[in-house]
Amino acid sequence: MTEAKVRRSQLLSTYGVGGLFPSESTSFMIAGLHEWKVEKAETIEEPRLARALGVSELKAPPAGGRRDVPVIRYPYTQVCPKCRRIGPLSKLSKDSIKARCKEDGVDLNPFRLIAACRNGHVSEFPVFEWLHNDQKEKIRSEDHVMKLNALGRTSSLADLTLTCGCGVDDRNLEGAITAGSLAAYGRCRGLRPWLGLDTHEDCDQIPRVVQRGASNVWFPAVRSSISIPPYSEALAKFVSREWDVVKDPAAVIPPVLNGLAAKSKGRFTVEQIKGEIDRRHGEFDGDDPVTEEILRADEFKALVEGREEGDLGSDFVCLHREVPAGFESLISAVRKVTRLREVRALQGFTRLDGAPDPSGPVQKLCALSRDREFWLPAIEVIGEGVFMAFDRPALDSWAFGEFATERRRLLQKTSDRVSADYNRDKSEVDIVKVAIHTLSHIIIDQLSLDAGYPAAALRERLFVDERIAGLLIYTASSDSAGSLGGVASMAEPERLGAALSEGLQRMSWCSSDPVCIESVSSGSGGLNLAACHACVLAPETSCEMNNSFLDRALLFGTHDEGGEGMGLFSEFIERAQS
Repeated sequence: MTEAKVRRSQLLSTYGVGGLFPSESTSFMIAGLHEWKVEKAETIEEPRLARALGVSELKAPPAGGRRDVPVIRYPYTQVCPKCRRIGPLSKLSKDSIKARCKEDGVDLNPFRLIAACRNGHVSEFPVFEWLHNDQKEKIRSEDHVMKLNALGRTSSLADLTLTCGCGVDDRNLEGAITAGSLAAYGRCRGLRPWLGLDTHEDCDQIPRVVQRGASNVWFPAVRSSISIPPYSEALAKFVSREWDVVKDPAAVIPPVLNGLAAKSKGRFTVEQIKGEIDRRHGEFDGDDPVTEEILRADEFKALVEGREEGDLGSDFVCLHREVPAGFESLISAVRKVTRLREVRALQGFTRLDGAPDPSGPVQKLCALSRDREFWLPAIEVIGEGVFMAFDRPALDSWAFGEFATERRRLLQKTSDRVSADYNRDKSEVDIVKVAIHTLSHIIIDQLSLDAGYPAAALRERLFVDERIAGLLIYTASSDSAGSLGGVASMAEPERLGAALSEGLQRMSWCSSDPVCIESVSSGSGGLNLAACHACVLAPETSCEMNNSFLDRALLFGTHDEGGEGMGLFSEFIERAQS
């Protein structure tokens, strides 16, 4: 069997711990972190994010060797494409390693259905029970040789029929993926095979049948942070590489400092190295947690202050630019970010429901290891982007208006309903954040036209709380293509002004209007108002809120008497069209 291979970034975004990884004719599940070869994992320095996640280190997934990231075969239920027998691998194959039919000698295929619950547990589809439970009186033989026959008319589940040699009637799989189809077979058993076949926990959910390759089988919960001064500077990175030597304050003695200064080949003095070590020690003296709000507030401050091109080793270069003409009433600052470094770490995952917004209420995530590890898997990306800060008092004045208040009421009602449906804590809808989020999608769409990047290669990062409002659009590539300068060049006043003008005018009308602009419940869970695929919905890789909490009407108003001209950019559109 050929070894399965995957990119490091995919182990956080597509096939992470507990996720299913298809390889040739079979399927695997990525094992927990306790099984990974951590000694081969390179450390990724980002102290702010590590502390926010409650770990001491972030590490890149190990690579370069065999079985650095172990997997298990999942699902265990297999089907022979020739004789059509279906059952566990132990019955169909002579070898527990090679999935090959012992009767026909052909490779077995994994069954296409599995069961999962909202608590993140996963189990095999109950093939035997699905066929036999309602027909026990018809069993005439204990020879249960089951087969899965395909009628070949369509690819639907109704064309897949289960048969058994014991004499029961045939039954197809129609209705298997409907809600409640497994209610007759009891509650979820709480299985977590990625942590070990013997691991389980109590669960009160009824499992739901899903397709093995469905997108809702695994949703990663990824936290990220941008490297900002002083962490982004060459001195901080040098000390981080040598931290094992000086992390004990008693080890910070003159011979050690002199050795480090010599190792830097004259780039840093003893005093500079000592100052950075003292700063790092002081940083971890307090026990106060680093929340997502603190992370983003620090990043917002660094972006507003800017950072000129200096040391070539810096991972943060942010240049001041003028606000485009005509937008001064809402945009307070623009920055050209020619170089930035983002670190993304996987902190857990969910099933069936999308991963939570990192700035929203805390939700329970599936564990990545049996016991709490001292590290989490992470990757770093180098890129560039455009940052805009907004006039928060002006936004607040608009947000307290009757139109924005009514739009917020509609979203809050839906948000409360979704929270109750999924047993989550309720969260307050920030209508300013919804407006900035919608504007972010418009800018991503426009930059994909003007800057030469596909929309999926761009990402948003929102900085919105009671005091600040900002937006960063940046490249999200994990290679050198993320820093070609195309996005950062759009921060120049003339180019940014033209992009904003064109993007806003294009999105002020949607090809689905008036249905779109009059919508009061759309998208997943109804958490959008006026937003659809013809206007502001963005690729999933670009949006940090799962394409939820979007409303184009907040920017342009509605066509009725109460909403006409009440959008943030309604006056701009009127001037542009006059």
